[in-house]
Amino acid sequence: QVQLVESGGGWVQAGGSLRLSCAASGSAFRINVMGWHRQAPGKQRELVATIASGGVRNYGDSVKGRFTISTDNAKNTVYLQMNSLKPEDTAVYYCNIYTYDRRYDYWGQGTQVTVSS
Repeated sequence: QVQLVESGGGWVQAGGSLRLSCAASGSAFRINVMGWHRQAPGKQRELVATIASGGVRNYGDSVKGRFTISTDNAKNTVYLQMNSLKPEDTAVYYCNIYTYDRRYDYWGQGTQVTVSS
């Protein structure tokens, strides 16, 4: 059974930094993409960042230049370094792993990030 364990969320003042982690376990398939999405109250879930097994990264427009996604493939862990945080970054952040054909597509339970002004 696939498990995604997220950590690193919390409260921070605007301009501060946080680092999220998501460790995947139990997958009997090769993970092609690991990433993060977020959902703020009253808004749709949106892409934050993804990283493919070949190393290609993709970022949402609102976080480009501030957030960095990385992985430790040996640990099946994905990280999200978030710098220069803004109040509008406040959301629940969800880890996501999937295969290219989406046959396997798993989500974490989410971790709250709150940025105060």
